[in-house]
Amino acid sequence: QVQLVESGGGLVQPGGTLGLSCAVSGNIFSIYAMGWYRQAPGKQRELVAVITRGGGTNYADSVKGRFTISRDNAKNTVYLQMNSLNPEDTAVYYCNADFRTRTIWGQGTQVTVSS
Repeated sequence: QVQLVESGGGLVQPGGTLGLSCAVSGNIFSIYAMGWYRQAPGKQRELVAVITRGGGTNYADSVKGRFTISRDNAKNTVYLQMNSLNPEDTAVYYCNADFRTRTIWGQGTQVTVSS
């Protein structure tokens, strides 16, 4: 059973930076890709960034050039570095493990960008 535990959310001022972590435990060998999604109040959950088993990455247009997804295989951890944050980035951020036939979600971590 794969489990995902996010950490690193919080309150940050506009223009600031924040890093999120997603610790992955369990049988991780079948994971095809890991991703970060977010859901703002009243909006649908949307893809932020994804990194595949082969290391390929993809980003939402709204975060390109500001966010970076990475992973540390030795630590079974996926990261999301967020720079130049703005209020529109405020949301609950979820870590996701894609097995192609099913997906696993973390519990989410709140990111609030406000002065």
